This record gives sequence, structure tokens and C-alpha cells, in this order.
Amino acid sequence: MRHGVKLNKLSRTAAHRKSLMSNLACELISHKRITTTLAKAKALRVYVEPILTRGKADSTHNRRIVFSYLQDKEAIKELFGVISEKIANRPGGYTRIIKLGKRVGDNAEVAMIELVDFNEIYGKSAAAEKAPAKKTRRAGGAKKKAEDEVAPAADASTEEKSAE
Repeated sequence: MRHGVKLNKLSRTAAHRKSLMSNLACELISHKRITTTLAKAKALRVYVEPILTRGKADSTHNRRIVFSYLQDKEAIKELFGVISEKIANRPGGYTRIIKLGKRVGDNAEVAMIELVDFNEIYGKSAAAEKAPAKKTRRAGGAKKKAEDEVAPAADASTEEKSAE
């Protein structure tokens, strides 16, 4: 039984796993979306969510703690600048994992992990730009067809009268 076991070891030593998670987290923060294996994506989510929570409050203490995890100044600037503004009102759940199927070479499950607030497809910006849906009444279609059938018959009768 795996009571309370939160960490997937990913068949790596502790030092290798730490550097892997640090590099994946830096790339996720920089690019907002990365593609990796499903197991790594799930492990990364557990690793990066507390870091993103720290990024919401910009203080020297939080910056130093995040730097101990990431070891990348550019990623920290991005986290405490652009990302912290977007996730300020979100209470948690900063990442989304989308399964992409199996990889051709080794048949490994591949997934895309992304920051939720930076997706243009599902975001509010795409919904705001979209034109409002046209309102249609289903019953109106039958009435219009009936009117269209009557109108050509009336036009034909008027043409016969004008020809005489």
C-alpha cells in the first residue's frame, strides 16, 4: 500500500529527479505549455503548484524559496511578474494536464501540461471576441416556408394578368 506517498520516483536518483523537476518547472513557467510524458506531467504538477502559490506574494523570502527550487533568474522574473498577475485571484489549480495519446517511438503516454490562465482557446479572451450567437425560433422556419410557397404563386398570377 502506498499510504501518503505523494512522490513518483520516475526511476531516477534523488539528485536527477530534483534537477529534472527544476528544469521542467522552468520550461513550464517560460513557455506556459510543455509536452512530456504523463508520469512526468503528474509529478511536475505536484512540484510546481506550491511554487506558483509562492509566486502570488512577491517578497524577498518567497523569491529566495522559489529560487532554491528553480535556480533560474529569468523564470523567477516571469513568475513574479507576468504569471503572478494572472493567477492572483485563483485559489489553486494553476495547471491543466491534457493527454495526447501514445508516442510513436516507445509507446509512452504523452501529455501536455499548461498553465490554465494562459490558454487562449479556453480562456475568457476567446469568448469575448466571439460574436454573439444568432437567435432563431424553430417555429418561424415553417411559417417562412409557407409564405415563400404562397408568394411565388401570387407572382405567377400577377405575371399572367400583366401579360394579357
